[in-house]
Amino acid sequence: MTSRTPASAPAAPRRAVRRSDCEALLTELAGSLPAGSRLFLVGETSQLWEGWIDEAPMVQLTAEGASRAALATALAACDPQVRNRAVIESPGDIIPLPSGHESRARAISHSSPGLAHFDPYSVSFRLLARGDEPDYHLVLRYLRHGWMTVREMDALLADLLPRFSNETIQQDPAEFRRKYKGLKQMWAAEAQPYANAGVHERSR
Repeated sequence: MTSRTPASAPAAPRRAVRRSDCEALLTELAGSLPAGSRLFLVGETSQLWEGWIDEAPMVQLTAEGASRAALATALAACDPQVRNRAVIESPGDIIPLPSGHESRARAISHSSPGLAHFDPYSVSFRLLARGDEPDYHLVLRYLRHGWMTVREMDALLADLLPRFSNETIQQDPAEFRRKYKGLKQMWAAEAQPYANAGVHERSR
């Protein structure tokens, strides 16, 4: 009888992170970062922090300049259970950032000084460049909560689109325009009932 090697057990699915997980990570990182470091929550992690969603796949964060290297070092020293549920990624790793993105970061009141949400416009343009269905819904939540307006998105893109190319966003800029048009149509359809009821929608 031929012996058979037991099959490896499938890896356990990664548990989604909650705000408490994000807080635990920030607490562990706080003592390891240089004074004056500015740390940013990005995308779904911002929305998790604000209570718009209950969980996210990972804690996504980034830092500016030399602080980013310090963040990577600090994260590597964290408990593996914490470290393996975080990723360092900035929208600027994927696309050119719109002008004024630094001033649009949203400060967070927390024991970790210098903590902020990354500019939601930059995050949204990066998500649209990827263009998966969950990305559209994440951008719509920013609009829904008044963190962005379509008018300001249009204005920023008027300056940003000439900087987009196959090299800078890894796709034909015409494809990005198509995705952005699709997002605006989704938002218009969602906001229309408010307009019909005579309710001012602050994110239009």
